[in-house]
Amino acid sequence: MSRRYVVHLPVVANDLSAAQRLARVIGRWMLVLPMADPGETTVSEEDQQFLRHRVFCDLLMPGGRRCLLRDGHDGDCSRRLRR
Repeated sequence: MSRRYVVHLPVVANDLSAAQRLARVIGRWMLVLPMADPGETTVSEEDQQFLRHRVFCDLLMPGGRRCLLRDGHDGDCSRRLRR
């Protein structure tokens, strides 16, 4: 099994909700990179990095893909944004 590394990319957001939205946008854009695993994305306050908040639902769906909707979403899981 190969080793995994995590890249921490600090950003500035006004609150937790804004940070989670920004992280979802970044995570979805990263899907063009085969080595990206956005489903495990979390956000935290700069001075409380031990307290992480999930960004994506990340439940395993049929076919082995993961849900890319926000954590705690209503309804069925999906790989696409609901409009």
